Amino acid sequence: MEAYRDQYAKLFNNGKNVIVLGVSVDPDTTLASWARDQQTPVLYASDVDQKVGKLYGAISGKLDDRSLFVIDPAGRIVKRMQPFNVLAQQSYDDLEAAVKQTLVPR
Repeated sequence: MEAYRDQYAKLFNNGKNVIVLGVSVDPDTTLASWARDQQTPVLYASDVDQKVGKLYGAISGKLDDRSLFVIDPAGRIVKRMQPFNVLAQQSYDDLEAAVKQTLVPR
């Protein structure tokens, strides 16, 4: 998640008309502590029972995989990255392009 924080302005239009929500199986107290320590602008939601992960098909065995979804203002998924390769710059380039696509008036 540090890459999201460090590239926030570039990837996510500096938060203007973009909401970034990280969903994790970690408890909310753990996520809040981690987000505070990392000083990240990303919002987090706890999904300890994996309801959200199952709904979006982001479960591998008993673990959430690193899925990433870009959702437009109408609630449509415009990009699925499953799994999201956090080590590949191309993943971040594709993410940036998908976010920009949602910012274009339709």
